[in-house]
Amino acid sequence: MHPIAPRAAAIVAMLSGASLLLAAPLSAQSAAPPRGAATPLRAFNDEIEALSARVSPSVVHVLVTGYGPIDERSRGAASGLVIGRQHSIGSGVIIDPDGYIITNAHVVAGARRIQVMLHRDSPGAGTLDSLAAENGQTVDARVVGTARDIDLALLKIDAAGLRALPFADYDAIRQGEIVFAFGSPEGLRNSMTMGVVSSVARQPDPDSPTVYVQTDAPINPGNSGGPLVNVDGELVGINTLILSESGGSQGIGFAIPSAVVASVVPQLRAYGHLHRGLLGFSMQAITPALAAGLGLSRTAGVIVSDVTPGGAAEAAGVGIKDVIAAVNGKAIDSVPLLALELSRYAAGDTVTLGLLRGTATVSASVVVRPRPHLIAELATLADPDKSAIPQLGIIGIDVGDATAGSLPQPRIASGVFVAARIEKSSGYEVPLAAGDVIHALNGFTVRSVDGLRVLIDDAKTDTELVLQIERNGQLQFVTCQIY
Repeated sequence: MHPIAPRAAAIVAMLSGASLLLAAPLSAQSAAPPRGAATPLRAFNDEIEALSARVSPSVVHVLVTGYGPIDERSRGAASGLVIGRQHSIGSGVIIDPDGYIITNAHVVAGARRIQVMLHRDSPGAGTLDSLAAENGQTVDARVVGTARDIDLALLKIDAAGLRALPFADYDAIRQGEIVFAFGSPEGLRNSMTMGVVSSVARQPDPDSPTVYVQTDAPINPGNSGGPLVNVDGELVGINTLILSESGGSQGIGFAIPSAVVASVVPQLRAYGHLHRGLLGFSMQAITPALAAGLGLSRTAGVIVSDVTPGGAAEAAGVGIKDVIAAVNGKAIDSVPLLALELSRYAAGDTVTLGLLRGTATVSASVVVRPRPHLIAELATLADPDKSAIPQLGIIGIDVGDATAGSLPQPRIASGVFVAARIEKSSGYEVPLAAGDVIHALNGFTVRSVDGLRVLIDDAKTDTELVLQIERNGQLQFVTCQIY
């Protein structure tokens, strides 16, 4: 049996005592204990209050301003697409005392400006103290990196000495464990709800290897990006989605596991995007029909369906039809769990696979290889001193022969490739990402890095700039502000 954490054991004991108290005969309950007397329920209540006091300073309210389609019909306007300024809210959690905050990528998607409201400790516990604590400190934030496929974004604020939330050991999380969701549901910041872990590993989409922690702790729109924590105040996961027909909580919420968050954050800090490793094999779930047809020793689990010629798996001796039974000694019985386990490893790490090959058990040590990243390779062509555009917070490269073999040909044969992001002195976020191509600024064609600098220098400070960019083969307009 897995050992229960000391604080969890204390809470279980309190709940057991409370149950005995409630089950006592009515005659024994007639004399209520004086208020403040030591009872199991009072002790449980005090533990929850203490947990809230520890965790709340690490939770932030995320305010996002951007542009998008708005509905003008309520104003009597003619039907049609109208683009206007939009405001959205979400939550986030401080994971580093130096101002690094994790949230969901969808919370900051399309952001022109991002602000976070820090929690302000309240010295008392009364109603008026709680209302006063709502007026927290608001600071500008910038996006350090995003991983859209797993819906995570890393933000940075200019602050230090913040209270960061520690990560929970994902392998120690168990079904039925008490957890708490913090955040700003429906914009109601500094909220806390309680529930249990409904499932340690849940795969809502069978076609996606993404795995979540499922909980019945009430989660609503606005909780996105906030932390799900255990009774020790450790980060179990990042609240990210709910299954609901009404749009509100129905007790089915999902959080990105702490193990995934912990593996993603270093890459977002270093590169601004994920540098996934290559193991050089493909996998699929074993079905009874597949097992019967191939003569496998298992009717469920994971089978190697392909091995990349010359790849890391082939070099380690992995073969097609091998059944993957374990990763670094940890038993594996499904594709989602295998994908989750492999996501923890980066280029240079060694992954030891326990394989079933017919009736034999074999082991293969696979050294993870770096996945080629065209944008990262493109960045090596740039001279940071000559190619930096500080006002936009980017390093740019002229579209031309130097980039022809590195990236797909842009739709417009001139412009500036965004090779990398650099830190800006201003907190105002410029909505550009590595791989974007800048084609125009305020209607003027951009043909080179030098030409882009001239256009920026000619623009008035503290004014809106409209950039025409190409992203993923599509043209779009984005706005930003410079100083």
